[in-house]
Amino acid sequence: MPKLKRNETEERATDFVESLDRGLRLLQMFGSTAGPMTLSDLARAAELPRATARRILFTLQHGGFVASDGKLFSLTPHVLTLAASYLRSNQLVAVLQPVLDRVATAAQEISSLAVLDGDDVVFIARGSPMRVFSGGLEIGYRLPAFCTSVGRAMLGQFDDAALAARLKTMKRAALTPQSVTDPKLLLAKIAADRAQGFSLVDREAEPHFRSISVPVRRYDDTIVAAINMGAHVDRVPTQELIDRFLPLLREGAVSVRSQLL
Repeated sequence: MPKLKRNETEERATDFVESLDRGLRLLQMFGSTAGPMTLSDLARAAELPRATARRILFTLQHGGFVASDGKLFSLTPHVLTLAASYLRSNQLVAVLQPVLDRVATAAQEISSLAVLDGDDVVFIARGSPMRVFSGGLEIGYRLPAFCTSVGRAMLGQFDDAALAARLKTMKRAALTPQSVTDPKLLLAKIAADRAQGFSLVDREAEPHFRSISVPVRRYDDTIVAAINMGAHVDRVPTQELIDRFLPLLREGAVSVRSQLL
């Protein structure tokens, strides 16, 4: 058995392509600031030697993913083909998009679908009344899991011991004055949300926004995502989130359980 484990480790090390890893890391750095970036800025952000970053950028430019005027580099729309491939192949999006549309139309509010990615949540789909996408969180938008309703709904999948360990190590920088950052308080809140089957977060991720979320479970009861709805605090009171939005979200989540594998 020890020999098998050693072989598996060696195989993984052999299969690892460092140049590809560096290229992907460099691509991600374009989102760290607005507008085009210089070679030096990108190399520094990706923690790569300037010569290495230069070769990677020229390779990406040859593939149509990056454009340059000789000094500044920027992403091209061709990068969106990577995101499009994910969305087309993702079962969650395919199954839940009709649910998001139905819920959004019924409530006349934007609804969103998010998944857990490390210590963050990533929004991968949303529905809007009349398909008007003029507001709300953009697809691909990331937020810390600890201070969002979708994040807390998904963190409820872990038992208290695993959750406590996870909260202790994750970054918990406050996004607003209302953000709860103490790991013990967060553990209590998430455990309470787990018990009641939904999470409501009031102005912890954004100063004037509150939202409510329910976990999305697949056929075997495993939590794989969360769907939410939210609104500006001056427009929708907390109780309305529970009375009007929560039943719609719960019905939507239950309706797809048997379809998710």
